[in-house]
Amino acid sequence: MRVVVVGAGVVGTMHAWQAVERGHEVVQIERETEARGASLRNFGQIWVSGRAGGEELDTALRARELWEGIGARVPKLGFRANGSLTPVRTAAEIAVAEAALARTDAADRGYKLLTPTEARALNPALRGEFEAALYCERDAAVEPRTAQLALKEALLASGRYTFLGGREVREVIGEHAVRDDHGDVHSGDAVILCTGAWLGGLVRELVPDLPVRRVRLQMMQTDPLGEALTTSIADADSFRYYPAYKSEALDALNAGQAQTPTAAAHKMQLLMVQRKDGGLTIGDTHEYEHPFAFDVVEEPYEHLKQVVEGFLGRPLPRVRHRWAGVYAQCRDTSRVVHRQQVRDGVWLVTGPGGRGMTCSPAIAEQTANEMGW
Repeated sequence: MRVVVVGAGVVGTMHAWQAVERGHEVVQIERETEARGASLRNFGQIWVSGRAGGEELDTALRARELWEGIGARVPKLGFRANGSLTPVRTAAEIAVAEAALARTDAADRGYKLLTPTEARALNPALRGEFEAALYCERDAAVEPRTAQLALKEALLASGRYTFLGGREVREVIGEHAVRDDHGDVHSGDAVILCTGAWLGGLVRELVPDLPVRRVRLQMMQTDPLGEALTTSIADADSFRYYPAYKSEALDALNAGQAQTPTAAAHKMQLLMVQRKDGGLTIGDTHEYEHPFAFDVVEEPYEHLKQVVEGFLGRPLPRVRHRWAGVYAQCRDTSRVVHRQQVRDGVWLVTGPGGRGMTCSPAIAEQTANEMGW
């Protein structure tokens, strides 16, 4: 079988991986010379802790299993089962963490509520003040800026994979074929369009009423910390953002403990993970209204700096990169992904939102199973 995959972000690349794993030939087409979108501009977190129960959690847990297996075979992914800690400081925040522990699926996530001493034993870099920390053992991380290159290298070694960069697909031709902007036609037994946040042009022509929106965020990366940050870190504002924490305790937190004006204005949470070089990737904000701003603003970075320094109990290393990114999210945020057959033999897979890096291996596996590969 021959599969044409359009898009070389993590969702597209995992579809290519699934096809090659099942013995098929793959041609992957990317409009940039290499992937440059949301798959590189993220935390690299395999984030199980905040996922909603049911299908979303099942997808995340299966993806976590697949990531670990792929990471063992492709060491350059930088996969590490580092877990996460969410330090909490107030009674209202602790109550949300305790409600999470009471979930019927808490054990599946590896939730534990740690004392400050226990949290610092797990992550000695946390020298700041906090009252407890919610630990999620199942969270993990990879290196987002190099993961696609590592996966591509492994796929090329199979002998059944071709990568075509610098080609934008402009048209679906009949069944099972697309034409790129070089005028070349690429045909196969199946075409998978994994176009990420590119929702105009061809995608709009194929699905004019696509129930997917674009979301913009700001992030930053520092110089090396100079010590190991052994887990990913979130703050209590992440409770407000992730569906796993919905509870009466969260309602009380939202009613009685407001976010700072900056965090509220930019719909913020703290997520932080250490990169292989020791630097810290820190974010993020959320912007939903179009047209997006074209610049990055400083106030969110100042807020994140204060939150991080409060947890670390030390100054943040020099910030060396700031950036904005855009990803695609289903308008019905309870949906893990939008998967739609748009022509005979042609499928569109997009809209995982902030779950793309976490869930992509399982999303691709589900596509392959549905198509009977």
